[in-house]
Order: sequence, then structure tokens, then C-alpha cells
Amino acid sequence: MKSVKGKAVLITGGAMGMGRLFAERAVAEGASAVVIWDVDEDALNRTLDDLADGPAPVTGYVVDLADPDAIAATATAVREDVGTIEILLNNAGIVRGNAYFWETDPVRDTRATIDVNTLAPMYVAHEFLPDMVSAPGQTRLLNLASAAGFTPNPRMAAYAASKWAVIGWSDSVRLELKQAGVEHVKVTTVCPYYVRTGMFEGAKSAPLLPILDPAEVVEEAWSAMLAGSPFVVLPKTVMLSEMLKGVIPIGVRDFIADHIIGVYHTMEDFTGRAPTRS
Repeated sequence: MKSVKGKAVLITGGAMGMGRLFAERAVAEGASAVVIWDVDEDALNRTLDDLADGPAPVTGYVVDLADPDAIAATATAVREDVGTIEILLNNAGIVRGNAYFWETDPVRDTRATIDVNTLAPMYVAHEFLPDMVSAPGQTRLLNLASAAGFTPNPRMAAYAASKWAVIGWSDSVRLELKQAGVEHVKVTTVCPYYVRTGMFEGAKSAPLLPILDPAEVVEEAWSAMLAGSPFVVLPKTVMLSEMLKGVIPIGVRDFIADHIIGVYHTMEDFTGRAPTRS
């Protein structure tokens, strides 16, 4: 696939950060419809206003992705208003950090993180993937995971767990589609280190792990999605920890991750955005 021209695109968490950049890219390529979901109504309205004069029609829906009933109801409205979604980007996510797991709140922190980061992409895909499978042309599913889904990291245990789950689910769906002979639906799992969008405000870079530019991550992810590539991992040094898991003792791996790769203290000054579910 060379572009999303003529395709209906849906982006969760599309009012800010990388979600907005994905929406701008879809508009610029002439999608038949660009649908944005976000919990922040003010940010959503600003984005809709800014994209209103582009070459693709843009619509928005206020939806709390922690609420399965809201996802189902909004998905029904999208199918009635737009028809079949052919490009689905599960971009929305939240992060709670700068505390040890036993110091966090099990509802405000743990359940909210799992609801939005792990379960919501599954619920959203349940709504739209059947039509994508039945569609006659090429369709795409992009799931935004995280480098934290590969590498354990202090002060973000629930977030890491949520993204480990997304990686396992997303790549399993890719294999299921392949096994079922559904060749026109491709799944891409995107796993970046911290991205400079405000979501990880205060998180630190590490010697081998620079804070990533959102435009560069979106470019890599978008190109991989169009090509139907299974994975985007940024930066490539993230995979060093994965390779070490099978060949060296855990204590040595921890020493390398802490003192050479430098990841284990990167969340100590984390502040993030004000709590939100978009």
C-alpha cells in the first residue's frame, strides 16, 4: 500500500501528540474519511477546527476508552456515519509513574492503565476488525505499544505490564490473520522508547536511549504500517536487552540495563501530563 488515499481511517487518542500527527498524515494523503477519538473534548475540537480545510473530511467523537460500553456505542455510530473503517490506529494511552508499584493506587493507577492501554485496543479492534477482514481491499491495524513492553523498568510496573500485553496480543492477531489466510489485513506493532509529546514529561534519556522526536516516530510507524511490516522498535538499542535475555544471567543483564544502557533510573523525575485517559 502506497498511501491511505481513499481509505477510511480511525485514530484513537487522535487530538494530541502522535495521534494528531497521524491524523494530519491521513488528511494529507487524501483519506476518504478521518475519524478521531479522544476523551479531551477541548483538544478534540481544536484539532477538528485545524484540520477542517484539508483534503479529507474529519470527524471526531468524545469517548472514554476505559469504558467498554462507550467504545461499543461510539463504534456503532462510526459505522453508521462513515461505514467500514479500513485503517485502524490504536494510538491512545496513559502512563502513571514515579512511584514503586506498592505505593500506587490499584484503581487510579493500575486498573486505569490496563483499561486504556491493554483492554481498549482489544475492544476497539473487536469492533472494527471483522469488517476489515471482510473488506475487498488492503486494510491495516496499527497498535502502539512501547519499548517498555520488552524491557522491565522501575517506577512504571503497571505501564510495562500493559505494553507487554499489547505486544503479545497484537503480534498474535497478526499470526491469526496469516493462519486464517487473511492476507489483505496487516498488523503493525510499534514499540518506541519515550517520545517527546508531554506524556513522558520529566522522564530522562539514557546513554543508549535518546528521547524520541514524535514526528520521526510517526514517520517510521506510518511507513511500516503502509508496507505491512510487523514491528517498529525505536531506537534499535531497545532490542539489545531482548537479545541478552537468552544468553546471560539475569544479574548481569540487570547490570547492563542499569549501568550501560542506563534505563533503570529514567523515571525518577517523571511528571507527565495532568491525569487524562486520552
